[in-house]
Amino acid sequence: MNENDPLDTLDDAQAAAAFRRLVRHLRHRHDAQNIELMGLSGFCRNCLADWIRDAGFPGDKAAARELIHGMPAAEWKDKYQTDATPEQLTRMEESLKRNAGSR
Repeated sequence: MNENDPLDTLDDAQAAAAFRRLVRHLRHRHDAQNIELMGLSGFCRNCLADWIRDAGFPGDKAAARELIHGMPAAEWKDKYQTDATPEQLTRMEESLKRNAGSR
């Protein structure tokens, strides 16, 4: 927590509701590919799974990803993930460089 950030004054129930809404939105928007999310914002569904584990989720990586994807990650990849283009990979790499210090 950062005592100088007003975000930290947000009630946990409100924050949790907003998080659940974000996850459900991403579950609905399968067309929003993880590689595109990474290229634009520096995070994706898999990052959210990592973040809930960092926050104390007791499950392993696979369980966290299943919770976020709404199905096993391998099933989600088979159904919805497309191959990344070289341009998408480059955009993602550049975007990730901007993540330093974002906690």
